[in-house]
Amino acid sequence: MKTRFFTVCIFLLCSFLSLAQSKKLKAIIFDSDMGPDYDDVGAITMLHAFADSGYIKILATMASTKYKGVAGVFSVLNTYFNRPDLPVGVPKQKGLELRDFQHWTDTLLAKYPHAIKSNEEVAGAAELYRKLLSVQPDKSVTIITVGFFTNLADLLQSGPDQYSKLDGRDLVKKKVKELISMAGRFPSGKEFNVERDATASQTVFSQWPTPVLLSGFEIGRKIKVGLPLINNEKIKDSPVKDVFRISIPQDKQDSAGRMSWDETAVLIAVKGYQPYYTLTHGKMIVADDGSNTWSAEGKQHAYLVEKMPYEEVKKEIEKLIQHQPIKKLPLK
Repeated sequence: MKTRFFTVCIFLLCSFLSLAQSKKLKAIIFDSDMGPDYDDVGAITMLHAFADSGYIKILATMASTKYKGVAGVFSVLNTYFNRPDLPVGVPKQKGLELRDFQHWTDTLLAKYPHAIKSNEEVAGAAELYRKLLSVQPDKSVTIITVGFFTNLADLLQSGPDQYSKLDGRDLVKKKVKELISMAGRFPSGKEFNVERDATASQTVFSQWPTPVLLSGFEIGRKIKVGLPLINNEKIKDSPVKDVFRISIPQDKQDSAGRMSWDETAVLIAVKGYQPYYTLTHGKMIVADDGSNTWSAEGKQHAYLVEKMPYEEVKKEIEKLIQHQPIKKLPLK
């Protein structure tokens, strides 16, 4: 009787483990201008927190800037969260070289372990996109971009290669489910991520073939975070804490915490826009100077409109950016 009981228990346990392993995780590629601002650090921390919690699988982390050391900064953060082997891509030809004035990137590179020492050691971002997308199931990949659109424009304009016979636009159309982006001001205005590489932004917003969901400047502006993180004495030797600790005192507008533009994009990409926001559908149009306007015609694009009080969203983000690494094998 006992033998039968234990046999049933083992069968149920194996079935549960098999079901857990077969759970379809959302596949994410994260594309960031890691450096001019530091909300990117909060965003990538949230991404690792969601991966540790079993929501997502991170396929790669892409830099949309190419200042010296940006690949190393990604390597520091991925290593800290026990995913040192995550692929990193950097733009090889085009690309801005903007970086942080607070020099937190220098601190991270000097203080924390990272296998990637230079940008020359990693693949070009557009090539890495093609390599990764070519082997993913159709309509399965979510791309989160919280920086410039340089890499995505290069991907759209890429031709067939050893990875796929499809050109860039057709490859995106086949493999990508959605693009989630921190970009634009709505219903109109000028925003940093769109404006700084306006040509690339025009290419993406006129040619991208999947649904696009936008978290605009106005969404993250009120959500100021980071003070609980830097005051959390239980968190030690953390590159995330160091970034906020170094940067917040250097700018008066950050006295209550740094604005959470990029974090909101990660939140909705993983958990969905409800119950936090509602959507306005239409099409974003980018002018030559990088400013954006909105057309009510079309359904391909949508931007977030505040629904839940921003203080509630802030609480969730504050908790997530204090996430600590867990001891487990990195997701493959």
